[in-house]
Amino acid sequence: MGQRSRKRMASSGAGRATSGPGRAGEASGVVRDDAARRAARSRTSRREQAPEAPWGRFPLVELCVLSAIALGIAGFVVGGRSGNVLLTGAVLMGSVAGLEVALREHLGGYRSHTLVLSATLAVATMAVMFFARVGRSTMVPIALAVFVLAFMGFRALFKKRSGGFGVKVR
Repeated sequence: MGQRSRKRMASSGAGRATSGPGRAGEASGVVRDDAARRAARSRTSRREQAPEAPWGRFPLVELCVLSAIALGIAGFVVGGRSGNVLLTGAVLMGSVAGLEVALREHLGGYRSHTLVLSATLAVATMAVMFFARVGRSTMVPIALAVFVLAFMGFRALFKKRSGGFGVKVR
């Protein structure tokens, strides 16, 4: 028998005497170590597969999140009308940071964010119609139509970019 066969036998527990309590514990320890190594490799490979930002290694998204946190804290401390403006800015900065990551992952075929991107377009459509003073009875059906069309388009785009997968979770 070659060395490869002995390793396989040792990791599966075959060929061992399992009469003592120590032996069974050793075999399960080997299996746990292999599972931990496989999990570490898969985490690394998933991170390497993620699409890289167009600006390289500069931490732009992290800085947006940090500024959103700072604006949020400042909004709570200041209070009043100015505090509300700062809190609104914090929500917008945090949303832009999350939306950028979702868009990059979706367009790269890494993970599907169809629902988030479609809802964002529908909400943006509603915001434009609100400021244009369109009535609510027409605003909701138009936003719903935008959502459905965007959902179908983003799903088809993701299938194309991911190699035919409709949904890629991990």
